Amino acid sequence: MDLFNYEFMRRALIVGVLVALIVPAIGQVLVLKRMSMVSDALSHVSLAGVAFGLVVGMNPVLSAILACILAVFGLDELRKVLPEYGETAIAVVLSLGIGLAAILSDFTKSGTNFNAFLFGSIVAIPDDEYLLILLGSIVVFTVFLIFYRSLFSVSLDETFARLSGVNVRLVNMVFMTLTALSVSIAAKTVGALIVSSLAILPVLSGMRIAKSYRQTTVYSILFGLFFTVTGLILSFYFGIKPGGAIVLLGVFTYLGLIALTSGKGLAK
Repeated sequence: MDLFNYEFMRRALIVGVLVALIVPAIGQVLVLKRMSMVSDALSHVSLAGVAFGLVVGMNPVLSAILACILAVFGLDELRKVLPEYGETAIAVVLSLGIGLAAILSDFTKSGTNFNAFLFGSIVAIPDDEYLLILLGSIVVFTVFLIFYRSLFSVSLDETFARLSGVNVRLVNMVFMTLTALSVSIAAKTVGALIVSSLAILPVLSGMRIAKSYRQTTVYSILFGLFFTVTGLILSFYFGIKPGGAIVLLGVFTYLGLIALTSGKGLAK
């Protein structure tokens, strides 16, 4: 295929595959914990982190990671203070991210770099950000595999997991950190406005045909890979934005699965 003759496309495919591995994997736990909107809130916080990094001359991916880590732990504390209104805590964090991003973006020296994080720039990633994304993706996926069973237990029933000997606090802290890393990494590649779609759509699609947690994990990642790689190929040949192509593929696939698998799978 012609696209493999271009280094930027080879690099984009590598990054796309890594992102498609980690984001749906984390997204599955978010869905099971009924925290789907967290990825949306953090994606807006990542924009604030990017803007801050551009203002002070810091690597924007690194500043986005730090901002998301602070936000996700702040969100956890808010949810403890407002246990009956968890959605309110998410809305507060989302609003904070939007407000800071809007103000800080006025002080960025390069509007082009900031805009690249809105819809992603997977085919134009600088070397330093490329290495950071590779390292971050590998770390996230490795830690996810290590905590796979514990994450499953905690996402279904924290009380039962605690009685079974699982260190629930540690698992939740690890998961929050992994979520922050995943969203920050994906914001640069597919775009901050599209991250939540990549986190949720592959999972919802996988749940239409999966019969177990393990199958849902596998199908979610496979759908994520399909959406991402196919979206990149379509963007190359038709000159459209990769992030938009990835999301539309996800939406149409999910709607198609709803029509074909009514009453089947875990998502009935």
